Parts: sequence; C-alpha cells; structure tokens
Amino acid sequence: MGNKVATFSEQQLEDYQDTTFFSRKEILRVHRRFRELQPELVPRTMSMEATRDLRLPKSLINTLPELKENPFRDRILKVFSSNGSGDLSFDDFLDLLSVFSEHAPRELKLHYAFRIYDMDGDGVIGPSDLKAVIGRLCQHERGLTPAEIDAVVEQILDEADVDCDGHLTAMEFSHVVARAPDFVQTFHIRI
Repeated sequence: MGNKVATFSEQQLEDYQDTTFFSRKEILRVHRRFRELQPELVPRTMSMEATRDLRLPKSLINTLPELKENPFRDRILKVFSSNGSGDLSFDDFLDLLSVFSEHAPRELKLHYAFRIYDMDGDGVIGPSDLKAVIGRLCQHERGLTPAEIDAVVEQILDEADVDCDGHLTAMEFSHVVARAPDFVQTFHIRI
C-alpha cells in the first residue's frame, strides 16, 4: 500500500457519506480544498475533534473562487457556520458544499436559500430583508433608487405574500422560488 496517509477513519467516511450528498472520493476532494486554504493549520489526518473544532477564518473561505464574487458570501458563511461567526470547521465546509452540490434536493436548497435571504434572522423574509437582497443583487448594476427598491419589494409582497401579513414565510418563499426554473442551477457550487 505504500506511504498513503488516511485522512479520515472508515467510520468518519461512512458518517460523512450518510450525512452528505458526496461519495468518499468527493469527501476527500472537499478535504483537499479545505486544507489548501491553510495547509500549515489543517492536518492531513483529521480526527473527529479536528473536523468540528478547527476553524478557518471567513477571510480565507472568502478567497474561494465560488464565493469571492458572490454578493451573499457573508450570509452563506454565517448560515453554515455552526457557531454563527462565519468561520468554518471542516464539518461546516462539507455541509456548505453538500447543500450546494448538484445532488442535494431542491427542498434542502430552498431551506438554506431562505435562511440566507432572511438577513435579520427572524424566521421570515420581511421588507427590510427584501431591500437588502435587492441591494446586493443590484450592486453591480446601475443601482436602483430607494423608490424603485420600494416598488420592487411591494411587487414581491403583492405576488408572494399569500396571507398578506407583510412578510414571506418559508412556505411562501418556496412557492415563489418553485416558479424559477433556474434556481437549482444557480444554487450550485462544483467541487
């Protein structure tokens, strides 16, 4: 067998396969990407404790090409960070890439998209969340005036807020996004 170093125990690999949408080979590829971010800190062999406790700072994770230009990168990292800091453990990093994989079900992607767009974390997407989302999406465009943003928010709520309570629940959000055929392709990161 030579000098091959085992990155994970058999049990760890089985557990990761059971809790993600990745094969063993893909899990090892994710570890390699994680380790490449800071090789002097991330060991080649990962103990159970290291996969949970060793964290890479969000400033390093933000350098990944898949996140670097994403206007929601800070929200993505916050949502997937198990301690809410935006810094990611290997387990957090693996979860993030698993949810963004092509094999993750649409419903799971919708759940996380909702959490990412719920900017204030109150469990609903209200007008302030929508304004923040629109602002981020339009930052590279000419920019919308506050009146135009208010009009877009009003239009979204008119069309999607079924119970007319002034915000979108996860179910209302899912119903709206279900009409967007390219959602699954845009909510995707290739490893």
